[in-house]
Amino acid sequence: MAVTRRWAFTVFLSLLVLHCVAILFFTSGFLLTRTELPYHSHCSDVSRSPCGLQNLTCWTKPAVDRIVIIVLDALRHITSLNLSYSCYPFAHKKPWMDKLQVLHKLASESAARIFKAIADPPTTSLQRLKGLTTGGLPTFIDIGNSFGAPAIVEDNLIHQLIQNGKRIVMMGDDTWTQLFPHHFNKSYPYPSFNVKDLDTVDNGCISHLIPTLYDDDWDLLVAHFLGMDHAGHIFGVDSVQMIDKLKQYNEELEKVVEVLQSQSGKGGLHENTLLLVMGDHGQTVNGDHGGGSPEEVETSIFAMSLKTPPFPVPLEFDTSSCKLDLVCKHVFYKGFNILLDFAATVSALLGIPFPFGSIGRVNPMLYGLVAGTWDLESNNMSHGHNQVKMEEWMHNYAKVLCANSWQVKKYLDVYADSSVIGFSIDDLKHAQEMYSQAVNWSTDSLHDDISSFDALKKQIDLYSNFLASVAELTRTKFTEFDLRLMGIGFGILMTSIFIHLLVIKRVDDMYIANFPSLEINTISFGLVVSCTLVAARACSFLSNSYILEEGKMTSFLLASIALLGLRHSIMTTKMISEAAALVLLISILRFTIEFGLSKQGSLEVSGFYSWMYIADLLPIPPLIILAYLLHKSISSSSCDRLLKFVITGSIFSCILVALHSTLGSSSLSHMTPPIFDGIKGNFIPRVIYIMGIAQLLALAVLQLFEEDKTSNWEETTMMKAIAMLSVWSSPLIILSGKQGPWIALASVAGGWLVSRLKGLDQGYKNGSTGLLARYASPVTQWGFFASCLFFCTGHWCAFDGLRYAAAFIGFDEFTIVPQAILLTIETYGFSHILPTLGLPFLVICQHSTKQSKESLIQLFQVYLIYGLIMAVTTTFTVLCVMIQRRHLMVWGLFAPKFVFDVVGLLLTDVLICVSSVVYFVRT
Repeated sequence: MAVTRRWAFTVFLSLLVLHCVAILFFTSGFLLTRTELPYHSHCSDVSRSPCGLQNLTCWTKPAVDRIVIIVLDALRHITSLNLSYSCYPFAHKKPWMDKLQVLHKLASESAARIFKAIADPPTTSLQRLKGLTTGGLPTFIDIGNSFGAPAIVEDNLIHQLIQNGKRIVMMGDDTWTQLFPHHFNKSYPYPSFNVKDLDTVDNGCISHLIPTLYDDDWDLLVAHFLGMDHAGHIFGVDSVQMIDKLKQYNEELEKVVEVLQSQSGKGGLHENTLLLVMGDHGQTVNGDHGGGSPEEVETSIFAMSLKTPPFPVPLEFDTSSCKLDLVCKHVFYKGFNILLDFAATVSALLGIPFPFGSIGRVNPMLYGLVAGTWDLESNNMSHGHNQVKMEEWMHNYAKVLCANSWQVKKYLDVYADSSVIGFSIDDLKHAQEMYSQAVNWSTDSLHDDISSFDALKKQIDLYSNFLASVAELTRTKFTEFDLRLMGIGFGILMTSIFIHLLVIKRVDDMYIANFPSLEINTISFGLVVSCTLVAARACSFLSNSYILEEGKMTSFLLASIALLGLRHSIMTTKMISEAAALVLLISILRFTIEFGLSKQGSLEVSGFYSWMYIADLLPIPPLIILAYLLHKSISSSSCDRLLKFVITGSIFSCILVALHSTLGSSSLSHMTPPIFDGIKGNFIPRVIYIMGIAQLLALAVLQLFEEDKTSNWEETTMMKAIAMLSVWSSPLIILSGKQGPWIALASVAGGWLVSRLKGLDQGYKNGSTGLLARYASPVTQWGFFASCLFFCTGHWCAFDGLRYAAAFIGFDEFTIVPQAILLTIETYGFSHILPTLGLPFLVICQHSTKQSKESLIQLFQVYLIYGLIMAVTTTFTVLCVMIQRRHLMVWGLFAPKFVFDVVGLLLTDVLICVSSVVYFVRT
């Protein structure tokens, strides 16, 4: 009957190893990366081109002398437009609208246009910059490099510029210097990962941008502003900080345009300069990004030519993506695949070779803006002259597309021979046929009744169709999945569940064998309900709609099982107040999931200044309650002094958190004495982190040197659990912001209520139910409650659901290890760390008079059931990913859900192993 520490640890470690192996196999088959080829394009390759470019020094004739690229990180598409009310897809005008007035004014009056640009998910800055410069498709696994960008080794736009004698100046986001460490003639990088810092990067760009525009020692200027992205992460889109950033950008863009236009005359420095103002991705209304929603993938490119355009692009190539009313009629914008087309288009404009791996098309609208041109008054030339100029532009554009298609076809052939994945013979044959048809099309062989205009348009269409076909083909093949590895991983996960069930059955049989004189039931109503609800939640992951609404769905299932408990308590007239309190608490959690606590809108926007004082004081009451509960736990206990010392340290941490909340408040900080000025900012969080590490070391020392005593195991285990929870809670509360103390108090209340209500099942007192039947319902409630805490703290299973600002609480500079640890604690603290470490309360809070051996078996079974629930839900997530691998939202929704769940499963397994060492006795 004895459950020793070694036995429990061996079982849980074996399950952890099985899960690691399964996830490793599945990930190897699912998160594949495309093969990056080591080849580069060269101007000398033009001699092998079938496009008649031998008289050129390189692939295309340069259309511009210089390009200024201003990247406004996380620029939402609608933010860059200044449309009338009917153009807004919102019920009311938002505060952040109409702030970039200069873009709309220029698009209405000069040779400028606003394009709606589309980025592929996941929408992280590193992947967007890599896609922009290489012209290739994204690889999902690259998202892991977003916090430590490796240098790009494959052919790219920046490399081609350097190889062809172009000079580049960069300022702003230091991700550029990480991706291209030795490519810039001048660079002014600034640290980009401190999301609390809204101004350092932007002010650095502003200080260098205007002076650099007067210099003639560059051909490409890149200025990457970050303040809008950081303001969104911290405060949300509707915040005062976001509005201030947009106003700042508008003023700076006005200055940039003024400088460029002042030197755009004949012989001027910027006579033939192109200005591009663009975003790398969008952002949600919460200010986050990373997923694949329209708000995150839609951004803008504003393009403005400084030279006078001699002729408009044919209307056939200028199909707007929406119908605009009379007020909006001067602003034309069109879908522009920013990821694929940007590198090819900029290369064509500058007259350099296209990157070898680029599969994008030279966009006719952006190319025509400077190379062909745009809006000259038609009465300045005769209709015949118009036709000649039109055909001349189309002839030049057809040559550019020919070089574009030739490069893509060459890459396709080399990739097919070099890549492990490759392409099928039928796919390559179809691509070859489309390419040959486009290349062999010649106006000399056409019938006399077909005009030159029609012939050129036909040839342009053939090249465009070939490029679109290749883009679709590579998009499919670059996300080819190894079903064999995925199947092996899924099979191992299923095996682990089977082993889980066998061990649970074995433990239940061992427990039942201890009561030979009683008729013990192995099935209970709670067990049936729990299995049904766990299965319902797991199956819901097969639908993208249920994944999007997972928080609401989980709270509904938790409320369902809580209402059944309330009904049972009313019928038995036992613990009615506890059951009603649990239902009320779940209702409050449901409310917070609906409205979210992660990005409260700034009260200043609505003018509620008087409420700010109350809001700043809200974290104090729950901290007082938590500190009182900790004090009460040690005052009535006879546990080891070291445990009391650890818990006392957590009480002191609560005081520090309250002090930090007060000092960090914008409305209360001026009321604090000057003596506290020196400890504002990073000092208090670092003290709490150091204390937490010291407390963990103290618990480790206690675990190593204490003597196991079975006589008071229940009390010792309870105090150990309180100590473990208090140690982890202190940093977690400060990382979670003002909502942290309230969520911590809710988790304490919820855990206590679930533990108290465990004894409602009939037959518990006389031991006439097995452990699985007895604990299935409370463990299920415990797991669902933990999941609800994940969502009510403002998280969701997408990369834009990460609260990046938490990683910089206590730090100003980015260092990968501490920031990763803090972000993990904040993300999984309330939903995985605290619930897993707090599971002993389900066993020891009900009856403290049990024998310790019986309690150890029950605790072992509780952890087995909890681990099984986590494994089942994760396995169904894996099954969902297998089934939906070709779904449109696979990279924007299903893949992030998979990542979050497998990380949560492994973290839970590790914590269960730690718990088996801490809470179980040696013999």
